[in-house]
Amino acid sequence: MDDTIHAALQRGGVIDITTTGWSSGLSRRLEIVYHVFDGRIYISGMPVAGRERAWLKNLRANPRMTFHLTKGPVADLPATARVIDDPAERHEILGHVARVWRRDPAEMEAHSPLIEVTVEGYEAGQGIAAA
Repeated sequence: MDDTIHAALQRGGVIDITTTGWSSGLSRRLEIVYHVFDGRIYISGMPVAGRERAWLKNLRANPRMTFHLTKGPVADLPATARVIDDPAERHEILGHVARVWRRDPAEMEAHSPLIEVTVEGYEAGQGIAAA
């Protein structure tokens, strides 16, 4: 992996992710936005009360995913998701997301999905290790 991929991973933006369907076992791909705070990669979504997003259900069942850079450098990167349910951690991270999106932080904390993504070979502040 090269420096352009490393730079893209540090700035956030629109990407695609591929997850494995929790029930079907089939690959599911969707476009979504990622954020980078303190060098760590997060994916959230707009608040929706009363239901869990399919992509989040998929990642709860199988945290392995593909992180697809689709703008600028194009790359399909193996990654792992960590679903964030801890209220204090959600408060901290979704506060940042809410400011970026100009949304109500309390509503986001109550109803937005949130994961941290670990991309294989990527360490914040360092180059990507050669594969």
